[in-house]
Amino acid sequence: MARYVLLKLGRSLVVVWGAFTASFILLYTLPASPVELLFNPEERNDISPEAYAQIEQQYGFDRPVFVQYLARLWAALHLDFGSSVQNGKPVVTAIAEALPKTVVLAVAALVIAALIALAVAWVATYIESPWLRNFIAGLPPLLVSFPSFLLGLIIIRVFSFQLGWFPPISRDGLHGLVLPAFALAIPVAGPIAQLLLRNFTTEYSSPYVLTSFSKGLRKATVINGDVLRNASLPALTQGGIIVGELLAGAVITETIFSRNGIGRLTEQAVRAQDVPVVQGVVMFVALAFVTVNFIVDVTYPLIDPRLKAAREGMSV
Repeated sequence: MARYVLLKLGRSLVVVWGAFTASFILLYTLPASPVELLFNPEERNDISPEAYAQIEQQYGFDRPVFVQYLARLWAALHLDFGSSVQNGKPVVTAIAEALPKTVVLAVAALVIAALIALAVAWVATYIESPWLRNFIAGLPPLLVSFPSFLLGLIIIRVFSFQLGWFPPISRDGLHGLVLPAFALAIPVAGPIAQLLLRNFTTEYSSPYVLTSFSKGLRKATVINGDVLRNASLPALTQGGIIVGELLAGAVITETIFSRNGIGRLTEQAVRAQDVPVVQGVVMFVALAFVTVNFIVDVTYPLIDPRLKAAREGMSV
């Protein structure tokens, strides 16, 4: 088990290092001088060459690229990504201030997405009508293909402007969380529902289901028992993908609903060409992605006895 954990940890570190290296190359070496990205395009012509040289020396851009890379990598290991160009605030502080609202939104969206996906898979497995079952089974691809920005605009149009149930701009509290949470949850529910539906179908055709029916158990009881438990376990393997979709969707959702968070911070940093903040957000997303995948990879064999037995058999 220790060897397995170390292997997964090593892979996670390689992914984080790769994300840092890629972000450094794209943000600090291509396509233009990073000094030019520190200023508004309208102000660049008013800056003298002497000021450019002074700024390059101040930020260390006058040094060789490899030296800059090592210096920034060492600083990143100490959670130092510099300061925001917009307000001078440390990048880590800016991310820490925006993180709580994004976490609340992501958790709420994940719960809603899981409930929607579970309902789709359960109903499609339980009902007997073939055409209705096929209709419900066709919902997950529709959820996946629905653009987040269009869904958010439709939700605001219907539930804010027409019905007046919720505010169009996200506010603190549960009332302002409902619309952005559903707008973020619906596209995420698609892949979860696809996986659950496939697993439900596989488990429902297993021999132990026939044994349960022979004992006189009702269909709902069989589905809620071993079928639900065994079919839900593989969904854990989608943890990293789901986190990636939540964080990517948060950029659009928080922008549409004017909700302060990591997504809104990213949108503002990209628009203002705030390179340190952009790289800090990239590294945060990479860390979140590999952390969730690492936790899933380590705990999944412990939860599923079949994988644990297989691993023990291979070690023997």
